[in-house]
Amino acid sequence: SRAAANIARISRLSTEESHSTLERSERASLESAVSFLALSIITVVAAYVIGSLPTGFLVAKAKGIDIRTVGSGNIGATNALRTVGKPAGVLVLLVDVAKGWFAVWATTTWVLDGFAGAASTANQREIITLMAGLWVIVGHNYTCWLGFKGGKGIATTAGVLLALAPGVLGIVLGVWMLGFAATRYVSLASISAAVALPLAAWLRTHRPWLTLAATAMSALAIFKHKPNIQRLRNGTEHRFGAPKPPQPDRPAP
Repeated sequence: SRAAANIARISRLSTEESHSTLERSERASLESAVSFLALSIITVVAAYVIGSLPTGFLVAKAKGIDIRTVGSGNIGATNALRTVGKPAGVLVLLVDVAKGWFAVWATTTWVLDGFAGAASTANQREIITLMAGLWVIVGHNYTCWLGFKGGKGIATTAGVLLALAPGVLGIVLGVWMLGFAATRYVSLASISAAVALPLAAWLRTHRPWLTLAATAMSALAIFKHKPNIQRLRNGTEHRFGAPKPPQPDRPAP
């Protein structure tokens, strides 16, 4: 009958419309996933490049010193302070902090605003921002300009936390200061602050993604301090302010 034919036609059109809606939804989801992946890759590469600037090496080189061959051989602020001088050490510290802060700030200000459609949810935006924070530290610790050998990432991590969660930075900075005041070991103070970081992140923010990233930052910092941990165990770690016995220069890498 005509009524039955109309019902069948309406049912067919409804089914076709449902299939079309489902296809559009799947296509939009796929496009969103691809855009998020592309934005993640851009963020990781950009943050790594920012972090890879070997500040300590460049500052020491300007003074005619290869910082990799003197002191601990590390390109960070502490070794710059000991081997190149206080102004150089302070400059390296400030620039390394600025690298971490800038990578996060640039991501939230330029990248996420410029590509808002690629990270449309709060979770996606937080993940992208935390990627920037982690990879600027990786760039500092494993700079491609020096054979993937770099600093320990403490100052750069401080810069990242300054941008991400200043309250968390305040807690771990307090732990660092207490550890340093009690022992006069920069390395032990840094390790103590790294150990406290994940707990401070959770207690201060209750943000799971931030706490996970803080745990990764902590692991990176502790891993980079393995030689210091060994020297602390052996009793040969240099205490800040104590005279250091003369050592032969290290061979250039």
